[in-house]
Amino acid sequence: MLTNISIKNYALIDHLNVAFTNGFTVITGETGAGKSILLGGLSLVLGKRADLSSLRDKTVKCIIEAEFLVDKYNLKRFFEKNDLDYEDTTIIRREIQPSGKSRAFINDSPVTLDILSKLGDRLIDVHSQHQTLQLTDNDFQLKVVDALADNSAKLQKYRDALKLYQSLTKELQELIEFRDNASKEQDYNSFLLKELESAPLKEGILEELEEQYEQLNNVESIMEQLAAGNQVLNDEQVGVVEALSQLKQITSKLSGYGTQYTSLNERVQSVFIELDDISSELENYIENTEVNPKLLEEVNGKLQLLYDLQKKHSVLTISELITVREGLSEKVSTTENIEGAIKEKEERLLNGREILEKFALDIRKRREKVIPSLKKQLESALIPLGMPSASFKIEIKPAKDYKVTGKDNLIFLFSANKGGNYGELKKVASGGELSRIMLVIKAILAKYENLPTIMFDEIDSGVSGEISSQMGVIMKNMSLDMQVFSITHLPQVASKGKQHYKVKKTEDNKGTTTSLYKLSDEERVIELAEMLGGKERSDSAMVHAKELLNGA
Repeated sequence: MLTNISIKNYALIDHLNVAFTNGFTVITGETGAGKSILLGGLSLVLGKRADLSSLRDKTVKCIIEAEFLVDKYNLKRFFEKNDLDYEDTTIIRREIQPSGKSRAFINDSPVTLDILSKLGDRLIDVHSQHQTLQLTDNDFQLKVVDALADNSAKLQKYRDALKLYQSLTKELQELIEFRDNASKEQDYNSFLLKELESAPLKEGILEELEEQYEQLNNVESIMEQLAAGNQVLNDEQVGVVEALSQLKQITSKLSGYGTQYTSLNERVQSVFIELDDISSELENYIENTEVNPKLLEEVNGKLQLLYDLQKKHSVLTISELITVREGLSEKVSTTENIEGAIKEKEERLLNGREILEKFALDIRKRREKVIPSLKKQLESALIPLGMPSASFKIEIKPAKDYKVTGKDNLIFLFSANKGGNYGELKKVASGGELSRIMLVIKAILAKYENLPTIMFDEIDSGVSGEISSQMGVIMKNMSLDMQVFSITHLPQVASKGKQHYKVKKTEDNKGTTTSLYKLSDEERVIELAEMLGGKERSDSAMVHAKELLNGA
């Protein structure tokens, strides 16, 4: 419920601060007085984009603030989802800087226009003549039927199931596309994998093979050096081993003459043992080193294979080749198992479709059950609005596809005249008829849904007399369960208001200013009299005005 609105520096409004109560509030004023300005200001706090030209004083920022009582609207989840502080009394503020920059706040937390607009949709329904066209939209018509059928919880379950069904459908399609594309590459990927699996891929293998290749490729030189080394050690005349053997005998004799000679002998003995071991190892190398062209060719082949694979897969290391092999292995394995994955997804999709179909059928049955009641309520409510022969033909037909509204097409046809042909609302109903039908539908919805505040912007345009009075009665009755505003030019409607505000435009040396103020009982009589007979306010107009108020 809108409890207060404050507007500063907007269009013709210098500073306006008005408090509202529940029930039926009417707003009147002469044409051009600024009722549209009031709606424009309100639309800014509901998320409409700002326009710098709307600033009254281009050097001062525009501030519009609206206060709402939201405790009955179940909005705590919305506030939590958008990381906002929830307050039963919520304040929305919009600021437009002279630079053109705009900011929006909910309970002092900055928000985007998208969030502001979503919250605004839940707080106020500003109903203009343009929005009457919404009545011809099939989704809106289904919303009316669903309100009577109490389908809200059912539709939420259906939409959750639809979301899962659509997700599974997408996943299945992706699997099928992957299979179709992969099958073309499967043979090639298998060949590449087999090639890598046959290669000796392990960490350090390249360095190991390169060292082995160097030895095999230079085996003759190695053999020469080994032989030369062996000769140096073991020559009978000047061999190092023979010389060191003689030295060992000398130091052994010296070791009995003191500890220093003992230490020297031990060192020579140690060198002799090490050199003897080296000599044995050299002889072993000589014995086991031979020219082996076959092994050289084999090692060279492995090296060339690894080099070629690195080049083929555009990598520099064996580790990267191993990663490529693992990736190919996964691709080949996935492709080989894809049919099983597709079958499993198809089974899940079939199960999801059965659940979805069950929900859709349940929703359809509930819709069909309430259609006779909706038809009766609509036709009965339109009789006092000058449409005694109005008739509706409403049917539910199964649709081929699953939609967010269910799996139904709604046939919503109308005839204004007895015996007339039925047709779509947008084709056969006049603007005035659409306005009255929309008013009746909103009144019906108010019985079944916790609707937000509704503001009718001249919904009574084009009607007069008793019909306008009956429209006023409908809006007044709606206000028993919700807050209702009506901007009107008709005294019959204005007289039904619980409170009456007037938009007034004044001119002075500083310019033109629009203001909004609440009328007292006496001022209401005068306002209604002027609406009935003009500024002169004849005695008969005054009497009629009092009768309207007393009869309301």
